[in-house]
Amino acid sequence: MTLRRITILGSGVMGHGIAQVAATAGYDIALRDIEQKFLDKAMEKIEWSLQKMASKGKMTREEAGAALARISPIVDLEEAVRGSQMVIEVVPEIMGLKKKVYAELDRAAAPDVVFASNTSTLPITEIAKTTSRPDKFIGVHFFNPPQLMKLVEIIPGESTSQDVVRMTKDLVESLGKEAVTCRRDVPGFIINRLFIPMVHEACYVMDRTGATKEEVDSAVKFRMGFPMGIFELADFTGMDVIHKATAEMHLRDKKVIRPHPRIAELFDAGNLGQKSGEGFYKYSDDKYERVQLSEELADRCDYTHLAANIVNNAAWLITNGASDESEIERAAVLGLGLKKPLFETARDIGLDKIASELGALASEYGEFYRPDPLLAEK
Repeated sequence: MTLRRITILGSGVMGHGIAQVAATAGYDIALRDIEQKFLDKAMEKIEWSLQKMASKGKMTREEAGAALARISPIVDLEEAVRGSQMVIEVVPEIMGLKKKVYAELDRAAAPDVVFASNTSTLPITEIAKTTSRPDKFIGVHFFNPPQLMKLVEIIPGESTSQDVVRMTKDLVESLGKEAVTCRRDVPGFIINRLFIPMVHEACYVMDRTGATKEEVDSAVKFRMGFPMGIFELADFTGMDVIHKATAEMHLRDKKVIRPHPRIAELFDAGNLGQKSGEGFYKYSDDKYERVQLSEELADRCDYTHLAANIVNNAAWLITNGASDESEIERAAVLGLGLKKPLFETARDIGLDKIASELGALASEYGEFYRPDPLLAEK
C-alpha cells in the first residue's frame, strides 16, 4: 500500500503537531475533531508554527503555505477517513474513550485502512482487539512537541502484520524522524519504561538518604548524562502525564513500577510542573527558569540506586525480547536527551555493585528491585 492521505483523529497539541509534520513531508491530511471550534484553533496554531519556521529560514513561505493547504479540517468522521490509507488516532489517554473511538472508526473506515494509536502507555494488543483488523493495528508514539522531537516509538501488537510494521517505519522515516521499534507490547514501551519508574525512585532516594531535590538532580545531570535533573524533567513533562502513565503501567504489571505517593500528591494538588507554575520546583509565570544545579551538589548524592533502577529496567527490556542494548541507547539519546550511554554509567559504577545494591533493596522493599538475570550474567 502506498501512503498518500492520512487521517489524524484529534486536533490537540499532539494531533495538530503530527498533522503539521506529515503535511510538511508532502502527505495530504484530514484533521478530524468533534467540533469545528477545536479545528479552527488547531489550524491557527499550525499556520503560526509554519510561518515561524519560514521566518527562521527552515522553509520558504511558499512551502509553508503549501503544507497548510494540504491539511483539511473535517468534523464528519466518514468524510475524514474517506480515501485515507492510515488513521493516526491522537485522543486522550483514556482506555474507555479509545475503545469508543475505535468502535466508531472501525465502522467508518474501509477494511484495508491501517489504524495507528499515538499512545505512550496503553496496551496496543488490547485496543486492537476492539476492532475487526488487529493485523492492521499498530502503536506509533510521537514525542512532544512532534515538530521538534526526532524519536518515534513503533509498537506492534500481538497480531500486527510485518507489512504494517514496515509501512509505519517507512512513514516515520519519511517525516524526518527516527523510528525505534518496541518489539513486544510491554508496559511503558521503551522510554516510559526507563523514565517513569526513575521519577518515583528519585523520590525514594530522597527518603532513604536525606538528599535534596537539587542534589539528586545534579547527580542525574552531571554523573548520568541527562540534559537536566530527573525532577526538572518530570516538571517539564507534566505531573498529569506522569501520574496517568504510572497508573496505566502499574495496572498492567505491579512489578513494573513502585509508585511513590509524592507523585499523586502533586497531581491531586494541581501542581503539574511548568504548565501550572509549580511541581517539584516553583516557576515564574513570565519565563522558563532553569534550576541551579552544580558539580558540587552532585558530589553530595550517591546516584547508585538511580542508575540501578534505569539500568535494571533496560535489562528487563532486553531479557524479555522488547529491545536490545543498541536500540535502547539510541532511544535514550533521542527520547531522554542522554549524553552518556546507560550501560556506560552502569559499568562506571560496576555491574556487580548495581546487582548487589538491587538485591539488598529487594530484600528490604520487595520484588520490584529484584535484579534482572541479564545484570548477573554481565
